[in-house]
Amino acid sequence: MLAEFTTLPLQLDAPLAGELFLIGRILFGATLAFMGLNHFMDLDTMAGYAEFKGLPAPRFSVVASGLVLVLGGLGIVVGAFPVVAAGALAAFLLVSAVTMHDFWSIDDPEEKQSEMTSFLKNVYGAGAAVALLAVGGTAWPYALGLGLF
Repeated sequence: MLAEFTTLPLQLDAPLAGELFLIGRILFGATLAFMGLNHFMDLDTMAGYAEFKGLPAPRFSVVASGLVLVLGGLGIVVGAFPVVAAGALAAFLLVSAVTMHDFWSIDDPEEKQSEMTSFLKNVYGAGAAVALLAVGGTAWPYALGLGLF
């Protein structure tokens, strides 16, 4: 006989669960927001790399992706519009993993390893964003509680 699977609403009532969830949000969101700031602080270099990778409108793409990272990361940290923030981050991280870090097309072993590492970081970041997206419609502890959903 197979066990029946049921889903329960997100419950963060275990000791320190809310605080640990906040720490996880800060670590994840602040790291991505910082990465987004780097898009602006090193705009010319990043736009050159985006152009090298064949992105259309490379400068605009770097600015737009920087905004997604900064606003999405801060949204996760403070708990504002979590569904929008997590969804935008997940989409960006998956798209940029494939378009910017295509390690499978590189011959040089060192460059290939560097791109694979970046690809994998984007993929596991997208996984975290999808997990946050899944709980984005529930009340988060220590959050502003602003949202569309």
